[in-house]
Amino acid sequence: MQSRVSVTTDDILLKLCHSVSHVLFSTTHSQVSHAGMVQSITRTCLKPDLGCFSIFDGGFSGLVVINFSAPAALEIYREYMLNMGMPESELAFSHTSDEVADVMGELMNQILGDFINKISKELQTSISQSQPKMLTINKELTISIDTNLDEAVARRVSFKTKSNHVFYLEFAMDKTEFIKLSEFEVDEDFDLDELLAEHGQLLASPKRSQAVKTQENKQVNKSDADDLLDELGL
Repeated sequence: MQSRVSVTTDDILLKLCHSVSHVLFSTTHSQVSHAGMVQSITRTCLKPDLGCFSIFDGGFSGLVVINFSAPAALEIYREYMLNMGMPESELAFSHTSDEVADVMGELMNQILGDFINKISKELQTSISQSQPKMLTINKELTISIDTNLDEAVARRVSFKTKSNHVFYLEFAMDKTEFIKLSEFEVDEDFDLDELLAEHGQLLASPKRSQAVKTQENKQVNKSDADDLLDELGL
């Protein structure tokens, strides 16, 4: 008999942590790691210096909050912009800048997109997210976010940037468990750039083949024309 395979709330949290590390590394080319220990908390909060949150719903409901310290937010923002080719002289120098908030909101959106994509494939369920909201908090202020969750489970995980700046992920969701009933194949992830490059090569191949044929036809036609001119004595 096949042993039962189940995925719990903490397993889903781990998938979210992997999405955070993966997206931030791929967009900044700078290592971001999460702690091996997770903290059980009673509620999720927005804290200084830069807080971002998004609510998701569908197969299960929950809330994701990321609280960045000013140094962590600026480091991630700068690495992201430099990786995009932006000159360092044009970068913002304060975490309160609208540019920093926009970039962190975009990264949050990419993180949740990666997370939802993995959940949809691996758990065969569907969830949707709200547009991430950013809030710059300059004072020692804690804002609690109320969500309608049944038997809510809340967790906090610390992350560390390449320069050892710390930020925190807070996660709350319905207490749930996914149980695998039968075997199924998980669709493999694909790299969009590689797919486009491969598609471009396929399109180029017929063109190259046609170009070779055209050149050969020109050479044949030229040879026939030369023979005709020789017969005419020209």
